[in-house]
Amino acid sequence: MSIIFDHISLGQRVLFGTGLATDHAVSAVGDLAAERVLLIADGSAAEIRNAIAERIAPAATIDEIVQHVPVDRARAATDLAVSARADAILTIGGGSATGLAKVVARDTGLPIIAVPTTFAGSEATNVWGQTEGGRKVTGVDDVVLPRVIVYDAALSASLPGALAAASGMNALAHAVDGFWAPRADPINRAVGTESIAALIPGLRALAQDPDDLDARERALYGAYLAAVAFASAGSGMHHKICHVLGGAFNLSHAETHAIVLPYVVAFNEPAAPDAARRVSGALGGLPAGLGLYRLRVELGIAGSLAELGLAESDIPEAAQQAFESVPTTNPRPVLVADIESIIRAAWAGAPIEEDS
Repeated sequence: MSIIFDHISLGQRVLFGTGLATDHAVSAVGDLAAERVLLIADGSAAEIRNAIAERIAPAATIDEIVQHVPVDRARAATDLAVSARADAILTIGGGSATGLAKVVARDTGLPIIAVPTTFAGSEATNVWGQTEGGRKVTGVDDVVLPRVIVYDAALSASLPGALAAASGMNALAHAVDGFWAPRADPINRAVGTESIAALIPGLRALAQDPDDLDARERALYGAYLAAVAFASAGSGMHHKICHVLGGAFNLSHAETHAIVLPYVVAFNEPAAPDAARRVSGALGGLPAGLGLYRLRVELGIAGSLAELGLAESDIPEAAQQAFESVPTTNPRPVLVADIESIIRAAWAGAPIEEDS
């Protein structure tokens, strides 16, 4: 048996340490010799934003963040970066804050320092996304990959339990979808496997005790690895479906991923035994889709797309839009009707049975 693959590893500095976010962020700004920083921070990050701002005196600040990066917000942020003569971007918050910084970097070439406060993982990828005309458009550009990531598990403590769990399952989706994504290879599969081995027990421990800092560190470590695997492997069918649901229907990003993931996995696992084995092994031997469904229930995450506001009448349109972007490398052939069945099951929160 021969092993043949073409693997790309993205290069960035990662500073990981609980309680060290301010020092690490300030150090990263200094290492870039940045003097006029555009600071992008979401509302939940006010304390760490203020602590860092006191030491770097940003040239401009954005603190109103909208999920899915609407194109008008992206243009306004880019204009601000130019008018402020910014020489770097420091982003603090979840995936939406990082996403806004990425589009600004795409259009200005400015380097990014990312300080994540969730398990979103966007900070470790070279993928940008924005929403225009009811569609979420994504692309790949190395200029949007943050130069430095500052990880501090204490920063996620402000996330309510259900949101932390949903963010963690969004990270799981990076790893799992990466097992059958277009550029999946043995290296990113190995990294993805290690990531879910850290994420799942970390999220379970957090569900039992939200103040368990060791569990937060484990989940954050797993989320980073999942994003690294995803950045290498690319987007699979799960992400294509969720991008449509988020961009066209403005559904909550992390919860949408958490709800949809088990149904996509249940659909694909008969045709992807290696991926199913990796997921099953991290879930105590349960079938992969069933195990992920039960994990979502165990973590107390919203149970259906209907709860997030998706109208049943929108399901056919969502399925058609998603079908247009499903990779041809998906392990199982896909019809529009298949995607509609997946979205309909997620809309209803239908139980996944043992023999699915």
